[in-house]
Amino acid sequence: LALASDPGGTLNFLAMVENLQGDSGRGYYLEMLIGTPPQALNILVDTGSSNFAVAGVPDPDVTSYFNPELSSTYRSQGIEVTVKYSQGSWTGVLGTDVITMPKGLYGSYTINIATILESENFFLPGVKWHGILGLAYDALAKPSSSVETFFDSLVRQAKIPNIFSLQMCGAGLPVSGSGTNGGSLVLGGIEPSLYTGDIWYTPIKEEWYYQVEILKLEVGGQNLELDCREYNADKAIVDSGTTLLRLPEKVFSAVVQAIARTSLIQEFSSGFWTGSQLACWDRTEKPWSLFPKLSIYLRDENSSRSFRISILPQLYIQPILVIGDNLQCYRFGISSSTNALVIGATVMEGFYVIFDRAQRRVGFAVSPCAEADGSPVSEIEGPFTTADVASNCVSSVSFHEPVLWIASYALMSLCGIILLVLIVLLLIPPRCQHRYTDNDVVNDESSLVRHRWK
Repeated sequence: LALASDPGGTLNFLAMVENLQGDSGRGYYLEMLIGTPPQALNILVDTGSSNFAVAGVPDPDVTSYFNPELSSTYRSQGIEVTVKYSQGSWTGVLGTDVITMPKGLYGSYTINIATILESENFFLPGVKWHGILGLAYDALAKPSSSVETFFDSLVRQAKIPNIFSLQMCGAGLPVSGSGTNGGSLVLGGIEPSLYTGDIWYTPIKEEWYYQVEILKLEVGGQNLELDCREYNADKAIVDSGTTLLRLPEKVFSAVVQAIARTSLIQEFSSGFWTGSQLACWDRTEKPWSLFPKLSIYLRDENSSRSFRISILPQLYIQPILVIGDNLQCYRFGISSSTNALVIGATVMEGFYVIFDRAQRRVGFAVSPCAEADGSPVSEIEGPFTTADVASNCVSSVSFHEPVLWIASYALMSLCGIILLVLIVLLLIPPRCQHRYTDNDVVNDESSLVRHRWK
């Protein structure tokens, strides 16, 4: 595919192949040049947030940082911004500067950039990236949706199609290895060499996260038989910045029970399932044959059909540590979540994932790099009928963060008005004194209810 991106050239998707490095344990990152003269930094690719931010001061856990004072093109906006993730947070200052991508789009672009001045559990020991590239919608941008996102800026300035695609190649490899596993972030389209077979698309239910609709889960070919709304409580999203497959607590419990029931292991420590313990086998053994395959059904663009993406245990039983000469230890690549089902790197490493914002859909195709010992570890099959599931598995009531902010401000304003009225009433001198009698004393508790905040 070659699409015009500027008067003098074309979009060369092959130039973007293998432009990522990293692993599922610590994320996949892209090299970027920021400022004038350019400062080279590695930037984490995150489809679950919307701010572009880089370390702006030295930090014990980062090897490089962006110094805006050394860039002649940096312009501070003087706006403080704080972003909180499911793990970690940072506070910084918004500004703009020019960026180029050695293995991305040709040319330089002016982008909103937050320089991180303070952080907590954001930069972690051993990570090889120095900032984060939020690729979700502007609804999640901080401090407000008026901050143009990185990708929206590229679409506007480079005139590229409103679509990007992502391949992460860490299947079956140590989750915190040398950091040289490959991957590709294709900006502006789809590169045919990065997938095999057909692309299956599911609609984006709402444009904030990449929210999709999950119809059911199967473990070893057996339906979990849960109400489909359980899978979408309170949202189901596709998020490259999350390392694991995260499941709502009820779904997680059902999956663990089903895996334990269908696996060939009779006794298994509960600590393995909760992530507090590793399971170790002799290095000559491959424990993956002991576990079942896991399938996720997504609604097709034709709502009466669905398709399923399946991951083999090579993707969710993840090698993490070698002990001595003989033992290889593994972690469970699935965890519980209190507020979402998150299709993270555990699943995404099996697929080439297309974020087609122009047509409001997410596509999945089998990735040729999703192999272990020469065999594919992911599958896509369909179509299937949706006659056995509800017509809508996503709750229509969703208290998204922007709505909560509006409600909070409204309540604060109401409280302020009431407080102002009370102060005015206290300051106004009484015109007449009323002597209370026993008849004025309200001692019927039921009548007090009318005057209580509920």
